[in-house]
Amino acid sequence: MSNSHSKTARTTIWGDKAEKVEANLKALDPDLAELILNVAYDDVFERPGLELKTKEFLAVAHLLNVGSESELKTHLHGAFNCGATEAELKEIMLHAAMFIGLPKAVAGMKVLKAVLASR
Repeated sequence: MSNSHSKTARTTIWGDKAEKVEANLKALDPDLAELILNVAYDDVFERPGLELKTKEFLAVAHLLNVGSESELKTHLHGAFNCGATEAELKEIMLHAAMFIGLPKAVAGMKVLKAVLASR
C-alpha cells in the first residue's frame, strides 16, 4: 500500500464530505479504513487509463450489482462530483438492469432519487 499518492480522487469523489467519510471509515475499523483509503482510492482510483467520471460510472454499476446501497449513495454523489449528469446515471441504471435484474435496478433508482433530492 502506498501513501505517496495525492488524495485527488477521494477528495473529488467525496467533495465536502471527505473528512467525515474518512473519519467514519477509521471509526469503523482502522485497518479496513487503511485498505479502502490507500488501496481503493489512492492506488486504484488514481491509476491512469480512465477518467475519474468513468471510474465512478463503473463503481455505480458494480455497487448496483452487489446491492450495497450505502456505498452506492456515496458513489452516486461522487459521480455527480466528477461531472456526471442525472441522465447519464439513469442510463447506467437502465443498462445495468439488463444484466443484474430489474429489482436491483429499482433499488438503485430509489437511491438515485434520494441522492438527487439531497443535492
